[in-house]
Amino acid sequence: MHPLETQFDLKFKNPQLLETALTHSSYANEKNTESNERLEFVGDAVLDLIIGHYLYQENTHYNEGDLTKKRAKYVCEAALLEYAKMCRLGEYLLLGHGEEKTGGRTRTALLADTFEAFIGAIFLDKGLQEVYKVTNRTVISYMKEDNPTNFVDYKSHLQELVQSDHRQLEYRVAQESGPSHNKTFTIRVYMDEILMGEGKGHSKKEAEQNAAELALKKLAKKSIKF
Repeated sequence: MHPLETQFDLKFKNPQLLETALTHSSYANEKNTESNERLEFVGDAVLDLIIGHYLYQENTHYNEGDLTKKRAKYVCEAALLEYAKMCRLGEYLLLGHGEEKTGGRTRTALLADTFEAFIGAIFLDKGLQEVYKVTNRTVISYMKEDNPTNFVDYKSHLQELVQSDHRQLEYRVAQESGPSHNKTFTIRVYMDEILMGEGKGHSKKEAEQNAAELALKKLAKKSIKF
C-alpha cells in the first residue's frame, strides 16, 4: 500500500491512478508514460465543487460575488501548495532527472498541480465521498481557520479594484524561457492598455499573481482584503 493511502485511509481500486497523479511530465517524458496533467483538470473541478459547497453552506449571508472571491482565495496556487505540503506530496513525486536536480520537489507550481491531480485520481477511483477523506483534513481545516493573511489572491484584489472603476485588465505573456521541465514565464498586466506590472514565475498562475501584486503596489492598494 502506498503511504498516501495509509495516511488518509484510502484504498485505490486502480493503483495506477495514484501513480499517474504523482507523475510529473518530466518523468513521463523520460519513461514514455502518462503524466498527471489530465488528472489536474479533473481535480481542479472537484475542488471547485467541494469548496463552493462548503462556502454556500457556511456563509448563508454571502452573495454570488462574495462566494466567488472566497473560493478563489482557497484554490489559488499558494493555497494548493499548503495542501500539498500537508499531504507530503513532495516526498512521493516521480520526477525526471533534470527536474530532480533543480529542486522540483519543493517547486510551488509543481506541488500545486500534483495536489489537484491527487484529488482527481481519488475522485475517478472511488468518487466524491472518498475525496473528503483528504479535503476535510487539508482544505476544509484551513478554511475553518479563515486567516485573512493566508493565500493572498492579488489577481482577485486587482480585478475587484479595477471593476469598481469600470476599467479592463489583460494579462499577456511577454516571455517564456528555460527547458520544458523548468520554464520561467514573464507576464505583464495591462489596465486599459497601460502597463501596470510585470511578474515572473515557474507557472503562468504564479507570474500573473506577481504581476498583479506589483500593479497593486503601484496603485497603493496592497492592503486591500477580501
